[in-house]
Amino acid sequence: MDDDKPITEQAMETITTAVEATKDAAVTAAKKVRKAAKKVAKKVAPKKAKKASKKKAKTSKKAAKKSSKKAAKKTAKKAVKKSAKKAAKKKKAKKSKR
Repeated sequence: MDDDKPITEQAMETITTAVEATKDAAVTAAKKVRKAAKKVAKKVAPKKAKKASKKKAKTSKKAAKKSSKKAAKKTAKKAVKKSAKKAAKKKKAKKSKR
């Protein structure tokens, strides 16, 4: 982290990167869920079973969305805490060198 930038700006940058990373993870998770749902739909021949698998796919998509949102929140919180700790350590290290 740069000492020239204010802590709030550093925190915002880390939050932004965390959000982008979790967004990418959510997209890949959704793609995997969709692929798995298609495989299940192909294996099951009767229409009733197809309807049930579509419902399962929807619920698994919702679950994937929820879990990715939770992960995004956690990583954002962790990133903010880590950046604050790093900034504090750097300031302490500079003071001790003087």
